[in-house]
Amino acid sequence: MTTAQIALSVIMIVASLFLIIVVLLQNGAQQGLGAISGGAETFFGAGKATAADKVFARLTSIVGVVFVIVALVLNLVH
Repeated sequence: MTTAQIALSVIMIVASLFLIIVVLLQNGAQQGLGAISGGAETFFGAGKATAADKVFARLTSIVGVVFVIVALVLNLVH
């Protein structure tokens, strides 16, 4: 294994762990029993994501792209 392969492997491990953490920190679509009566989507609450949800969604996209790129590069180098 070359130094580049080791560095890419470390980046891959860190990216995968970070991706798992970011996905787990996101809020799920908590509809529960409110979905039965339509209470989950009110006029004031529809489509409003918190600032943290937006940040986690953006981080998930960025880390996901980094993960895929590093995986492709590792596959080509190996």
